[in-house]
Amino acid sequence: MSASVAERIRAILAKHGKLSQDAAGLAADADLYAAGMTSHASVNVMLALEGEFDIEFPDHLLTRAVFSSVAAIQAAVEELTA
Repeated sequence: MSASVAERIRAILAKHGKLSQDAAGLAADADLYAAGMTSHASVNVMLALEGEFDIEFPDHLLTRAVFSSVAAIQAAVEELTA
């Protein structure tokens, strides 16, 4: 399951993250903000994640750290889909 979750996250980042690098080529722990994602783009990523995984991010997960890397996003998604 984890690989497909990561792939789905990367597809969302490619479409909504406005990254200066290819999302598929980023390390799981690479800083997405350093790769070009803005705060505005992170909101679009969050909304796309909510739609893709049929989840809602609670207030305590609406932090810069949660959206800072593929691994951090994956951990939050897996927590919310558990």
